[in-house]
Amino acid sequence: MKRIEIIGNRSLEEDLFDRFKKNNVVNHYTKIPLVYGVGTSGPRMGDHTWPEENFMIIVYCDENEADLIQKTIEETKQYFKDEGLKMFETELICSL
Repeated sequence: MKRIEIIGNRSLEEDLFDRFKKNNVVNHYTKIPLVYGVGTSGPRMGDHTWPEENFMIIVYCDENEADLIQKTIEETKQYFKDEGLKMFETELICSL
């Protein structure tokens, strides 16, 4: 079992979910609609100085779906090269 965290610029959200639907992945998820922070793509604070905002998706899935999600993220990053989009993957040892 894998835990996937995806953090991306809100401008990518609709396109990313369209790609997920096309690839039949991320059918079950938790979405945090507003995420602020500073990453390698720069600050996203939702204020006058740094107006952009991020969203976050958390997915629990098997290894096969994790691979398909990673492929979808890579495809999306190729199309939107200047927007922030990151994926973090963790192997779960046990689940309750």
